[in-house]
Amino acid sequence: MDLFEKCLTNEGYFGDFRVKDDHFFTRPVLEPLPGRTMVFNGKRCIQWSINNYLGLAENEEIKAVAVEMTKKYGTSAPMGSRMMTGNTLMHKQLEKDLAGFIDKESAILFNYGYLGVLGTISSLVDVNDTIVIDKLSHASMLDGTFMAPGKFRVFKHNDMNSLESHLKRINRDRKGGILIVTEGVFGMRGDLSDLPNICALKEKYDARLFIDDAHGFGVMNDNGQGTAAYFGVQDKIDVYFGTFAKAFASIGGVSASQKKVVDWVRYNSRPHVFAKSLPMAFVGAVSKTLEIIRTDNSRRERMWANANALKSGLKNLGFEIGDGASPITTVYVPVGDIQIAMQIIMRLREMGIFVTGVMYPVVPRGIILLRMIATASHIPEDISTTVEAFKKVRDDLNLKL
Repeated sequence: MDLFEKCLTNEGYFGDFRVKDDHFFTRPVLEPLPGRTMVFNGKRCIQWSINNYLGLAENEEIKAVAVEMTKKYGTSAPMGSRMMTGNTLMHKQLEKDLAGFIDKESAILFNYGYLGVLGTISSLVDVNDTIVIDKLSHASMLDGTFMAPGKFRVFKHNDMNSLESHLKRINRDRKGGILIVTEGVFGMRGDLSDLPNICALKEKYDARLFIDDAHGFGVMNDNGQGTAAYFGVQDKIDVYFGTFAKAFASIGGVSASQKKVVDWVRYNSRPHVFAKSLPMAFVGAVSKTLEIIRTDNSRRERMWANANALKSGLKNLGFEIGDGASPITTVYVPVGDIQIAMQIIMRLREMGIFVTGVMYPVVPRGIILLRMIATASHIPEDISTTVEAFKKVRDDLNLKL
């Protein structure tokens, strides 16, 4: 068999869409400028599918810093990896500021959130160690687990009995360490990890805990410190990871922990050691973003008000939106029917409402959902218009909710 034979089939992820060269349901082409409205297929739509939680993608202060840094340094600086020629005082200062915000001793920057998760998990786990990971963890966490040389076990989503059962079994003939891996806010369902009970089990069974708080970093808790701070267990998180691709509306990520742990990751994480340094324009922009997130709570207040109004409106129409305690609004498609999902998406976009469908492999088989992000930038009219559009779709398609 030729290596490329599979490329002529409809196998693989989203195979049917790939064969049709789809650009409507997958890989839609939008204008690049993010905001509460965006242009799709020549039509301006209310945008519910970007993770711009705090509306900082539109912030003129951050844009000005990025422009100034680009004028001064271009896109090439610094050249080289942090290990060789890409280390600067600005990188070190941003890491110090982020560590202070996360309330950890030390922090390390990564160029992408995905690579940061891979690099952190795989560098900390050795051949005798075991990872115990939540079943619904993000693909980056799964890939980091697969990259690590140790063993791994999967516990049922947010199920403490399942987690404890695995921890008990590992401790019977334990040779190395244990790393529990989970998210803070689960990015598709919008529910929160049961961090208080996970922390209790972690201490009971002498394990360590890594959380990827991509959707909680800058979002959860009154000061945006994240999901662990929301639960009051920030001091019990051994390794905290946050990405800049969501609330920070940028690129990159950060791992924070004890200094000795961060130093180990700094010298042993392959995506850090062998990658070019984060460009100066992003370092400057993220620094300014962190300043705004720390000092301006009004954006989070608007985001929550919009999220609660959107959830309430859709719930009153009979849609199943899940019980997530985060700003993410998850609308479950009846009986996971892909044809119904495609009809809903098409009709909403025709009415100027841009939503995206989520299916396997992003979520388990048999589930299809519309994942909506209410941001600080949305206005009440966006929500009322969207709820009315969902009502029309419900009635026109005679949806059994």
